[in-house]
Amino acid sequence: MPSRKRVDQFIQAVVHGDHADAIKNFYHVDATMQENREPPRRGRDNLIAHEKRAMDRLQEMKTHPPETVLVDGDHVMIMWTFDATDKNGVTRRLNEISHQIWSADGIMKERFVYDSATAWQVLEQG
Repeated sequence: MPSRKRVDQFIQAVVHGDHADAIKNFYHVDATMQENREPPRRGRDNLIAHEKRAMDRLQEMKTHPPETVLVDGDHVMIMWTFDATDKNGVTRRLNEISHQIWSADGIMKERFVYDSATAWQVLEQG
């Protein structure tokens, strides 16, 4: 079960843009990550590589401080807002809920839930 302090440290790493490092420092080696109903990605090294590829496609990723964070035993839910600016200067927004299952002080399983009809709507044209 994670402490609230540990969860807050994870959130700060993500808000400060250290997405791949957050995976390295807060996920178990055999962790999984799942987008909506897609098959989960498996293994911390694979998760880090996927995140780096995603970030490399962007000019900038702004992670807003979460609106809501719930910690209940090993379950953590975070309401995130991300603004991604691509290499053409187009900024899109994603609002999602992350449901994490922690083991000790690390994330074992994470699932992202969002409305795919409104995901990544354009905020600003480049």
